[in-house]
Amino acid sequence: MRKLLLCAPDHYGIEYEINPWMSRARGADTPVVQAQWRGLHEKLLSLGCDVHLIPGVPRLPDMVFTANAGLTVGKKFIPSNFRHEERAGEAAFFATWMEERGYEIVWLPKDQFFEGEGDALFAGDALFCGYKFRTDVNSHRAVAEILNCLVISVELVDPRFYHIDTCFCPLTDGGAVWFPAAFDEYGQRTIRDHVPNLIDVVEAEAAHFSCNAVVLEREVVLPEGAPQLMNSLRDRGYNCHSLPMTEFLKAGGACKCLTMFMPQRETV
Repeated sequence: MRKLLLCAPDHYGIEYEINPWMSRARGADTPVVQAQWRGLHEKLLSLGCDVHLIPGVPRLPDMVFTANAGLTVGKKFIPSNFRHEERAGEAAFFATWMEERGYEIVWLPKDQFFEGEGDALFAGDALFCGYKFRTDVNSHRAVAEILNCLVISVELVDPRFYHIDTCFCPLTDGGAVWFPAAFDEYGQRTIRDHVPNLIDVVEAEAAHFSCNAVVLEREVVLPEGAPQLMNSLRDRGYNCHSLPMTEFLKAGGACKCLTMFMPQRETV
């Protein structure tokens, strides 16, 4: 049973613009937001997940994207150092919540931006970390030392895919789903060298954040709008569960952004 952390969207809205998806002129539809989040919550419960909820906080609308809160391995939690001031206030609430539940909190230096599972995903024996738009590459060494694991740094080059979890999704068979054009040439070569059986996502489906999926053994929960990817996953033996995520895409997030693993890995 996978333990997950979610945050109800009671305070969610498009209140600022810190990525290309966000526009205050195109606000979120609150009833639809609530319905789409409930759909994700209920789907994860139906798949046997142990879902925990952290209370949202007024004036922190993006707290709903719990994947960005930090990175958990075993009982160790590395909180995020958010690049944007608009999100910086989230970190203390997540750290306190995790500490109250027995997690060891390990802070990075304040001058090292790092945005949690949004930019840090395990594939095989390595932790793939994205950098440029939100996370600093110099934070990767500190994370590697804290966790005593191999970290592979890959540069993101398309501002639409500003976190690695928007364009790269490891699978439980050792492969991954990805949108290659989101990475520079070196990053593409590195991922191909280290991750077998990659599934390339076409741009039209990547733009629906189809890589922003929650993988639970052979079950994959992903946003609607990726029929080609779903066919590829089914051919590999996965069961796909597509959900409407339109209101969260307005802020540059979807299924995985709304979900943090506790932990992502038990050991490394």
